[in-house]
Amino acid sequence: MNQVQAAWLVGRPFFGALVRLFTPLRVYGTERVPRHGPLVLCCNHFSWLDPWALGSVVPRTVYYIAKQEAHDTPVMGPFIRIFGTTPIRRGESDREAVRAMRAVVHRGDTLGMFPEGTRQKREPGPVLPGAAMVAIQEEAPIICAAIHGSQDWRLGNYHPVSLAFGEPFTLDQPRNSKGYRAGAEEVQARLRRLWTFLVQTHELGRPSVATPPL
Repeated sequence: MNQVQAAWLVGRPFFGALVRLFTPLRVYGTERVPRHGPLVLCCNHFSWLDPWALGSVVPRTVYYIAKQEAHDTPVMGPFIRIFGTTPIRRGESDREAVRAMRAVVHRGDTLGMFPEGTRQKREPGPVLPGAAMVAIQEEAPIICAAIHGSQDWRLGNYHPVSLAFGEPFTLDQPRNSKGYRAGAEEVQARLRRLWTFLVQTHELGRPSVATPPL
C-alpha cells in the first residue's frame, strides 16, 4: 500500500460521512465499477462537492486531475496532492500532465477526470478530448458517472444530490485528433444519458432502486 492508497483508506470513510452529513446522497450503479485493472473514470462537474461525493462511493483509489490553480493554493494544493491529484494547465498543451495521466492508467489504477474541463452551471457541457485520448492510447476502459443536484447545493442549502454509473466501455478509435474527438463525443453522449436519467429519478422522488442506462 502506497501513501496515496493509505490516504484514501482513511479519507474515504471520513469524507463520505461529511458528504452524507451535509447532503442527502443517493447512488445508482456502483456495482458496475470494476474493482481491479486500468480505468478512466469520467464525471460531469457542477460543484467543488463533486469530487468528494464521487470519491466517497467509488470502491477504488481515484487519482484525480485538477487545474493548476487549485494546486497553487497554500492549503488546498498540498491537501489534494496527498490524495494523488495531478495538476494540469488549462488551455495549454501540458505534455507532463498527459504523461502523468497515462502513467496512472498504465500501472492499472483509476484516473478520475471531469472531462468538460471546468464546472458547468445547470447541465453537462461539451467534453474535451483529454480523457478519450488517454483511454485510447492506453487501451483502457472508460466508465462514465453523472452527478445531479450539486448545481443547486450550497452550504446552508443541502439540496439532494445523486450519482449514477454506466457500464464500462472501450473506444475503438484511431490514435489521432479525429479519433480523440470521436471518443469525446461518445463520452459526452453517455454522460448526458446518465444525467437525464438522474433528472428523471429526481422528478420521481429518487426511488431507492433504479437502473441507470448503459
